[in-house]
Amino acid sequence: MDKNYVNPDYVPEPEKVNTKKGLEGSVIDTSSVSKVNAETNSLVYRGYPVQDLAENCRFEEVAYLMYNGELPNTQQLKDFEKLERGHREISKNLLGVIKALPHNCHPMDSIRTAVSYLGCEDVRVWDKSPATNLDKAILLLAKIPTMVAADYRFKKGLEYIAPKADLTLSENFFHMCFGKVPDAKIVKAFDVSLILYAEHSFNASTFTARVVASTESDLYSATVAGIGALKGPLHGGANEQVMHMMKEIADPAKAEQWMIDALAQKRKVMGFGHRVYKSGDSRVPTMKKYAQVMADTIGEQKWMQMYNSLEKVMVEKKKIYPNLDFPAGPAYFMMGFEIDFFTPIFVMARTTGWSAHIMEQVANNRIIRPLSEYIGAPQRKVIPISDRR
Repeated sequence: MDKNYVNPDYVPEPEKVNTKKGLEGSVIDTSSVSKVNAETNSLVYRGYPVQDLAENCRFEEVAYLMYNGELPNTQQLKDFEKLERGHREISKNLLGVIKALPHNCHPMDSIRTAVSYLGCEDVRVWDKSPATNLDKAILLLAKIPTMVAADYRFKKGLEYIAPKADLTLSENFFHMCFGKVPDAKIVKAFDVSLILYAEHSFNASTFTARVVASTESDLYSATVAGIGALKGPLHGGANEQVMHMMKEIADPAKAEQWMIDALAQKRKVMGFGHRVYKSGDSRVPTMKKYAQVMADTIGEQKWMQMYNSLEKVMVEKKKIYPNLDFPAGPAYFMMGFEIDFFTPIFVMARTTGWSAHIMEQVANNRIIRPLSEYIGAPQRKVIPISDRR
């Protein structure tokens, strides 16, 4: 046979590539928003350790940091708060949309729909200039708590409570949900949770939001996409699953054996482990501290006793440590929130991180378009239907 002969039907074997399932360990871009340091189990926002921010700042200061790259001085914070508080009201039409949603739909579906409608109301939707996107980010920061609180009230058959401009963001959220502002220790614990949930590098929802932004879509669409990703129990929804698990156990005295049995049965235990952290989530000690503050403030130790027993067994048996969702779940429950609203509260916090990443993506954009390794059938001819058997 002629050595130069080429078989026209020959299809070369596909080149083998080193695929990384779930993009584990892949670095796909640069970012100045935050860094998760796996080696030291630390997390920084714009260079600041998150535990220091949680202890020394209010959530509004951290939101300003996310959007502007630096912590505000007194006047900058005052101006920023005036702007945020001026955006808190939502339109009657948007309020009507939230009220008209089925009462049995998950609150994450409600907030996803509400943010989408908010985008429809904004005539600047296609304006992606830095100044306009920053204003949209502050608008979302201000209005999402109002949307979540309105949905909270409507699902309970209660009347809507309008936001107040003389309260901090956290105080106002309690006011809109319950009609009153609780003890300052409870407000601080809630504020700390928002700071700890505000940002976490290229997690699933943030990456999703950046993918959408990279197509030159708008900030609202990217935020809605982030909400959709956060809804999943392997991401934001884990804090809800933690509390359902604790309610299933019910008795702290049964927690240790419950965990032993769960591990023996290879059950998925929510609130433990992390894709990046291997020796413990850096946010957990701070959130656990404030979950204990909640227990002490309300005079109910049951959930923290259960927490300690479950953590002890998991660490001793598997060397797997809690992630942020584990202390956040019981903390929110002790604050009085319904379990299915834990993840929408997460949205209230994470919208700051999403917005910062969306604006960063827009500023130096290249569409995110990874490849895949094809493992299907080799290339073949189409046989006419009359000849198929």
